Amino acid sequence: MARKNDERKGNLGNIEGMPATFAADYKTALLKALDSVDLDLVAQAIEILREARERGATIFVCGNGGSASTASHFVCDMVKGASFGRDKRFRIMALTDSLATITAYSNDVGYDCIFAEQLRNFARPGDVLLAISGSGNSPNVVQAAEYANQAGCRTIALTGRDGGKLGRAAQLEIRVAEPHMGRIEDGHMVVCHMLCYRFMEQVD
Repeated sequence: MARKNDERKGNLGNIEGMPATFAADYKTALLKALDSVDLDLVAQAIEILREARERGATIFVCGNGGSASTASHFVCDMVKGASFGRDKRFRIMALTDSLATITAYSNDVGYDCIFAEQLRNFARPGDVLLAISGSGNSPNVVQAAEYANQAGCRTIALTGRDGGKLGRAAQLEIRVAEPHMGRIEDGHMVVCHMLCYRFMEQVD
């Protein structure tokens, strides 16, 4: 029995180094990816959000897959963390969260229009769209940015890689210049926390 336990420990010892090496490599690559983020552009995005709050404008956020989760997470932080107990509160909504509306448009019209069509209902000149796409080429997110521009909204994009069509469509692009989708999404979440914690930790 003791021999079997020793054998198991020996096998485990061989395996334990592998995840640690992978994790270390991932961390190194992630820090490099974060270094590609232009903090001056993040500061500009903070100012756009601050101005929107001051004017009572609405901020819309959208993305697909992991970026949809990031959109919902960001909105949660802004609705509660950056607004609770404050005299000034954010008007902000995630276009990713209306499941009935999204599935209705996807089924009856097409998936590419699910965000732009919601903006047609709600967006007003001076509102803000924060559009998230790791590839920068998600058709529904690009379409949302193009419509928001036409409607007189301010458009901010969180992108990766070369920015894609979304990067070119947005008025302000914050890019994680990294090919790996996981690290792009990590970077987007960090940027979102930079944005929301500016208002959570500083009162103005």
